[in-house]
Amino acid sequence: MQSLNPATGELIQNYEEMTPRAVESIVRETHDAFLAWRRTDFATRREHMTRVAGLLRTNAGEYADLMTREMGKTTKEALLEIEKCAWVCEYYAEHAATFLADEEVAAGEARSFITYQPIGVVLAIMPWNFPFWQVIRFAAPTVMAGNAALLKHAANVSGCALAIESLFREAGFPRDLFRTLLIEPTGVGAVIRDERVRAVTLTGSTRAGSAVALQAGAALKKSVLELGGSDPYVVLKDADIAHAVEACVTSRTINAGQSCIAAKRFIIVSAVYDEFLAAFTKGMRSVTMGDPLDPATDIGPLASTAMREGLHAQVSRSVEQGAKLVLGGAIPAGPGAFYPPTILAEVAPAMPAYEEELFGPVASVIRARDEADAIRIANDSPFGLGGAVFTRDVERGLRIARDEIETGTCVVNGFVKSDPRLPFGGVKESGYGRELSPLGIREFVNVKVVSVGK
Repeated sequence: MQSLNPATGELIQNYEEMTPRAVESIVRETHDAFLAWRRTDFATRREHMTRVAGLLRTNAGEYADLMTREMGKTTKEALLEIEKCAWVCEYYAEHAATFLADEEVAAGEARSFITYQPIGVVLAIMPWNFPFWQVIRFAAPTVMAGNAALLKHAANVSGCALAIESLFREAGFPRDLFRTLLIEPTGVGAVIRDERVRAVTLTGSTRAGSAVALQAGAALKKSVLELGGSDPYVVLKDADIAHAVEACVTSRTINAGQSCIAAKRFIIVSAVYDEFLAAFTKGMRSVTMGDPLDPATDIGPLASTAMREGLHAQVSRSVEQGAKLVLGGAIPAGPGAFYPPTILAEVAPAMPAYEEELFGPVASVIRARDEADAIRIANDSPFGLGGAVFTRDVERGLRIARDEIETGTCVVNGFVKSDPRLPFGGVKESGYGRELSPLGIREFVNVKVVSVGK
């Protein structure tokens, strides 16, 4: 298991995969930690989680540097990620007791109430693209609910995984309440089947989600899946084009385009297609690619050369099938997994740029006849994570966002971003279940009814 610097190709560190015996020991120790932790009160949990937030801010530079070296995120984006992690820790530290408070129900008995009880060890299978945020947004509600956590992170960010484990210990949590498993995907099934593991959550590809859902289902374990996305951004003829372009460029290039909720398909009604494309091209051309440690850099490398090769193959096949290459589309010379901001126009069905998720700074621009056609194209996808609609008629936009676009989140005149206060997740092949908000902390609890008879 290797961690390579994607900006230089240099080896950071080799990590030895844990043996099945070592994994079994960690699962046992984590379960034992849960048995004690479940009895703690919310005040104790809050104290520890607040310390996590403080340590994240104290060590922000160190953690940001680690992310930049392991997966190529720019330093400024990495620092923002750490701050967001601190925010979600504080959010659940403050609100978990309220979210999980007993609820009285008038049900004909002398007394009935719903209580939310911890279920045990929860396994998280997490991706490399937001190596701290993806983990912390799972871990904060999980341990605040009284559960324990096991992390199987992506191999290329093993350093981040171990740093997060140390973070929870330093904050005062029991030593084994949050543990990292350094294992390959082939070892995940045995962990899911272990009777001490009660649930599993995964953020990743649709293929990985399908495999984990199959294993979790066979073991009768609850699962939450946040999978791929090919978010549609619909621009109507009455849109503020300058504002739409700014939001679209930002969303398409965040994290070098390596985000499930990045804007990916830009569906533009014909009346403003040429105007949008010209302004969008200018905006994407202004994005600076370079050393992720340089404050002037907007996008660094992709996470690996293999991922860059896969993305470039999707671009090349789309051009061969008739897409127009407006910008970028060429692998730059020199070291690192860099790929330039790229625009494909006149994208049509059957092309990879229309059908598949493009995980990098590549924009698919699609022409629509009118509003109805744009909505049809937006929903003509197996994915349903996020989306946006741009129009000066806000009520019109709200109607489309609420009733027409098939996604877990849809924004009017803005771009999709996660927020601890709002539920996050998708529909169709983008997964099921919700993270964040009160709904997120209730995913992995026993919703239990207690009654007293008359």
